[in-house]
Amino acid sequence: MESAIDRLIEQIEQDIKNTATSTGRAHFSDQVMTAIRKVKRDQFIPPAERANAYQNRPLPIGYSQTISQPYIVALMTDFLDTQSDHKILEIGTGSGYQAAVLSNLVKDVYSIEVVPELAKKAQETLVSLGYNNVHISVGDGYNGWPDFAPYDGIIVTAAAPQIPIPLIDQLKPSGRMVIPVGDQWGTQMLMLVTKDGDGCVETQDILAVSFVPFVRN
Repeated sequence: MESAIDRLIEQIEQDIKNTATSTGRAHFSDQVMTAIRKVKRDQFIPPAERANAYQNRPLPIGYSQTISQPYIVALMTDFLDTQSDHKILEIGTGSGYQAAVLSNLVKDVYSIEVVPELAKKAQETLVSLGYNNVHISVGDGYNGWPDFAPYDGIIVTAAAPQIPIPLIDQLKPSGRMVIPVGDQWGTQMLMLVTKDGDGCVETQDILAVSFVPFVRN
């Protein structure tokens, strides 16, 4: 019998094919898809939503926030082009699901959450599931986490009106940032931001998306 996670992986793979013209990627790396398969998404959502855990869609996690669609998690992770020795900064811990996926791929994940209650719950969940390389802080993600900068990659899980300059500053040369840019009610574009060895920054549109707005305190 086909399992719920098998069906989810099939749905993600179908979305990858359907969006390949926009993203330029007809498949994601085996490492990313294995990480998606390994993470128990049902453990990162409220009990009332667990029956829907392996559906390929966002779900509410409280405090006007959501856990992202698994396809989008896979897409953003794939565009980071992670290596096992990488240090990644995540803005918007939320439930901790994206951080758990990344923790299977990189050395350390530093994640910032503006909602203290979500940060606490995510930390408890990640520790209970054995994700010991994820470090969580409560704060304003716009300013990044300079104590551990620079980062090989930065991932932002809420839509910002523009790319925060402090995050660009904390990105290593040759580093990659994936971020949705736009406003709550208008068009949002998932963008890839790259920085070369001279510090010059380039951006690339990936896909039109819909994220919760970037919240600052």
